[in-house]
Amino acid sequence: MISLRSLGNIDRKIIFAALFLSVSIPLIFDFRLPNRITKEVRAVYDFIDRLPPESAVLVSFDHDTATLPEMSPMARALLRHLFNRRLRVIGLALRAEGSSIGNGLVHAVAAEYNLQEGMDYVFLGFRPEITSAILGMGENIARVFPKDFRGVPLDEIPLMQTVKNYRQIELIISIADDDTPNYWINYANARYHEAVVPAVTAVMATTYYPFLQEKQIIGMVPGLKAAAEYEQLIGRPGDASVGMSAQSIAHLLILLLILIGNLSYLSARRRR
Repeated sequence: MISLRSLGNIDRKIIFAALFLSVSIPLIFDFRLPNRITKEVRAVYDFIDRLPPESAVLVSFDHDTATLPEMSPMARALLRHLFNRRLRVIGLALRAEGSSIGNGLVHAVAAEYNLQEGMDYVFLGFRPEITSAILGMGENIARVFPKDFRGVPLDEIPLMQTVKNYRQIELIISIADDDTPNYWINYANARYHEAVVPAVTAVMATTYYPFLQEKQIIGMVPGLKAAAEYEQLIGRPGDASVGMSAQSIAHLLILLLILIGNLSYLSARRRR
């Protein structure tokens, strides 16, 4: 019979192997754990779901490649919801690396729905000077982005012929790994009363709860867990759902090992 004391001396190779299996099995066999939908994620989903078809939504890719594993699943889930609702997406970036990331992702998701660039969506590219760019788009988007990412003038793009500034945009989503959503809140929301949603890394979630309480944002999508929640809401499980299952099982294993270690210690102490 295995004693608690002996369990406390488990070979580290066994622990490493168990941790490896706990992460790899959910990734290989598409195993998912239940995921509770939080109210801030539900608020974003409900707001988008209520928008009339053909409404314009601005999606800003304000992050770099270092956070792609966390940012890409939430961006893909949000874009799928927008395109499935036949909402027109205006993509751009206020961080340099976000330009190529956003352009590739918008095109990839739009292709899933057979949408046409220039009619159903457009990607404007990157602009520096965050404050002036956000304020400038409130007056005239074409002044800030005279051409799109392809180099096509905005007045030649059918979608942008009807969208001149924030008055024709129903929602702004900032997919960010830094404080860029603050600028959207402080200028696009406070000055132009534009609805804003931060889609941020998990560690940044606490920064935006005060904005949520004051109703300066309609909701938020913080981290991989929230991305998995959004995938669940739209009925399209993806990388976030699989990643959260692997992460959750690994966390459960670590908690079990901590419990075993403490019980083994208490057992040995009692014997002494």
